[in-house]
Amino acid sequence: MEKKSRLTTYILVALALGILAGYLLNTSLETPAKYSDAMSLITTLFLRLIKMIIAPLVFSTLVVGIARMGDAGEVGRIGLKTLGWFFIASVMSLALGLILVNIFRPGDMLAGTLAATGHAELATSSLTLKDFITHLVPSSIVDGMAKNEILQIVVFSLFFGLAAAAVGKKAEPTIEAIDGVAHIMLKVTGYVMQFAPVAVFAAVSGIIAKEGLGVLKTYGFFMAEFYLGIAILWGLLIAAGFLFLGTRIFALLTEVRGPTLLAFSTASSEAAFPKTLEGLERFGVRNRIAAFVLPIGYSFNLDGSMMYCTFAAVFIAQAYGIELSMGTQISMMAVLMLTSKGMAGVPRASLVVIAATLAQFNIPEAGLVLLLSIDHFLDMARSATNVIGNSVATAVVAKWEGELTTPVKQDPATAPLR
Repeated sequence: MEKKSRLTTYILVALALGILAGYLLNTSLETPAKYSDAMSLITTLFLRLIKMIIAPLVFSTLVVGIARMGDAGEVGRIGLKTLGWFFIASVMSLALGLILVNIFRPGDMLAGTLAATGHAELATSSLTLKDFITHLVPSSIVDGMAKNEILQIVVFSLFFGLAAAAVGKKAEPTIEAIDGVAHIMLKVTGYVMQFAPVAVFAAVSGIIAKEGLGVLKTYGFFMAEFYLGIAILWGLLIAAGFLFLGTRIFALLTEVRGPTLLAFSTASSEAAFPKTLEGLERFGVRNRIAAFVLPIGYSFNLDGSMMYCTFAAVFIAQAYGIELSMGTQISMMAVLMLTSKGMAGVPRASLVVIAATLAQFNIPEAGLVLLLSIDHFLDMARSATNVIGNSVATAVVAKWEGELTTPVKQDPATAPLR
């Protein structure tokens, strides 16, 4: 617990130093972009270290959890509860984005700004419903793991775990070996996380050195309104968690404080996955529930990203002076409900989803360039919210299943997967 607190402190210090260093370098260097490029190498290295953990960690923990659940009926029951919560959270997040963008109308202040912009260089063809369904099941699990396709790994692990449970005693040696892999990967996670403060400093100082603090002032109103929306969404998620967890929701927030801060600092929900899993176990969520719900949440329950999609899409329409009827906006929300489920593993995912949606509603995609320079700062809030949303969802499902125990004090790398 003391190590976890120290790491959180180091990340906070690195965040503050990164802002200060970025500002000083932006004002003193002739070509701060070169510094930004150099820092991006450090950030990329750290994120690649995290990504190398994701596939074996998701596979091993999920397979062990499902195999030890027992029958397929239990897996199906938990799966339905999980998807039910995700659906409600998705509707709430998308609707909140629509409501706030119509109340604040941030695009009105920038009307005319986009007329001279070029086209945003973003591919949109990979986010159709057909492609989502096609990529749901891996043609090769090796390929799925190599590309860190979390949803494909979940599908394969689901079948593998169910088959192992059906085989019974003959599968026990295999499950024990995979259990050992899970504990090894948790220990590897601990090693990798020691580099987190360095990565945070590099990411924050690099983007501010390149763009300067002026980028925050230029789009200050938009960012302030979006962050207010994120705060409201946090309040709604915490309130929903309070209904089921009571005052323990605050203990949950304490446990995932570190992963949330890491996701915020690196603008990557994926970077926080291993530590979020550990935090949920310390909170008292049994591993078989956490290992099942959390990976699915990374494909189906990106609350912050979904709120941003509706907020940003209507914002761009407003900036172009395009008035969307309420019926059209509801249709847009329904489209985003589907396309947002393909966000996991897609580079610059939210922007790609928004680009695909704008094209379907005849809104100029070039409006995305307005958001490119500040997307990193917006992504920080989205990523942190995704961690909170998935943590609350996992804890609530565990509560429904009677799998929420008293907090675990021992090292997750040595504790048995339950």
